Amino acid sequence: MSSSVAAQKPLIAVCQMTSTSDKEENFSTCWRLVQEASARRACMVFLPEACDYIGGSTEETLHLAETLQGDLIQRYSGLARDCRVWLSLGGFHEKGSDWDKDRRISNSHVILDAAGQIVSVYRKAHLFDVELQSGITLRESGFTVPGAEIVPPVSTPGGKVGLAVCYDLRFPEMSLALSREGAEILTYPSAFTVTTGLAHWEVLLRARAIENQCYVVAAAQTGAHNARRTSYGHAMVVDPWGVVVAQCTDGTGLCYAEIDLPYLQRVRREMPVQDHRRPDLYRTITSKTPG
Repeated sequence: MSSSVAAQKPLIAVCQMTSTSDKEENFSTCWRLVQEASARRACMVFLPEACDYIGGSTEETLHLAETLQGDLIQRYSGLARDCRVWLSLGGFHEKGSDWDKDRRISNSHVILDAAGQIVSVYRKAHLFDVELQSGITLRESGFTVPGAEIVPPVSTPGGKVGLAVCYDLRFPEMSLALSREGAEILTYPSAFTVTTGLAHWEVLLRARAIENQCYVVAAAQTGAHNARRTSYGHAMVVDPWGVVVAQCTDGTGLCYAEIDLPYLQRVRREMPVQDHRRPDLYRTITSKTPG
């Protein structure tokens, strides 16, 4: 492949793993995956939500949290620098700004460049509070501070990346805001439950790709993390036409995709959805008397 073609179609790597409460073992898994992706000459590696750890209880989750200046981020920074790749840490348990007072965390999507510098941090805005009929109950808001803003897309070697986390996938307003700001790649690093994953995972990812005419990159947790929690997996990449172009099989591993930005532009040019939007109509609908 010529260098000009490679530059037009940068290669990305998308990870799937099973985090536990063992932070050292989780980092070892991420280290191996990033090293493997680097050997394949991927320019950016996407790790899933909770790539740092998944605790077995709220107390353990809070106990293991760190700041963005802590040891673990420094190790990821060194990994990015050593491998000369950009990293998406899809969901880092960051001690909140008022940690000493309230012991609450942020679910933070951190982007590191190939020099190991933090270039963007998005803190998850939509928190996962659900009671499913299957018996699954999760209350993320019980220990997590909701993010206060959507951050601008980040210019990376793979394209302009819009940052989100897991449950944000269910809110199309957010993806539309990111695409309006120039996002070419929408990211949804996740730890979807098996119940919601079987029903909604792929269809939601494909919908976000189609309606925004973006690539969608979704690194994922998979398998049993502890006795109480299991994730769906199926990390994947969807192209701007809604086609699944890469997907992980069962277990820990990687899938790869080329980001074809000329193709993305062609899709947008041939079907200019953004130009056809009617924001003047998308407000509260009021009843009017006919005639």
